[in-house]
Amino acid sequence: MGYLTTHILDTTKGIAAANVEIQLFKHNADGQRTLIHSTVSNSDGRCDKPLLEADNFTAGVYELEFAIDEYFAKQGIESKEPSFLNTVVIRFGISDEAAHYHIPLLVSPYSYSTYRGS
Repeated sequence: MGYLTTHILDTTKGIAAANVEIQLFKHNADGQRTLIHSTVSNSDGRCDKPLLEADNFTAGVYELEFAIDEYFAKQGIESKEPSFLNTVVIRFGISDEAAHYHIPLLVSPYSYSTYRGS
C-alpha cells in the first residue's frame, strides 16, 4: 500500500521547521474539498506518521496547507501585515496507489519550493 509524507525545511535558518500546522484536503469530482487530516510538524520538520496511508491512500487530487506565516511569527521574524507568504498551498495528484509520495517544502518568509521527493 502507498502512503504520503512531508517535511518542512526553513531555508532562512537552515533548519527543520518544527511546530508548523499542516492540513491535508482531498478534492472530489465537483471541485469541492474535504479536510481529511490535520497535524503539526515535529522537531525534525516531519510528521510522526504518514499523512495518508492504507485504505485511505487513494488516487485523486489533494492539497497540503502549511501555516507558514504563523511559523515565522513564532520565530520572531517580523513582516508587514499581511505577510507575503501566508498559508502555502500545494495541490498535487496521486495516481499510483502503491507508491510512496513525499512532498518536501523548502521555505523562507518570501519564497518556497517543493518537489516530489523519495
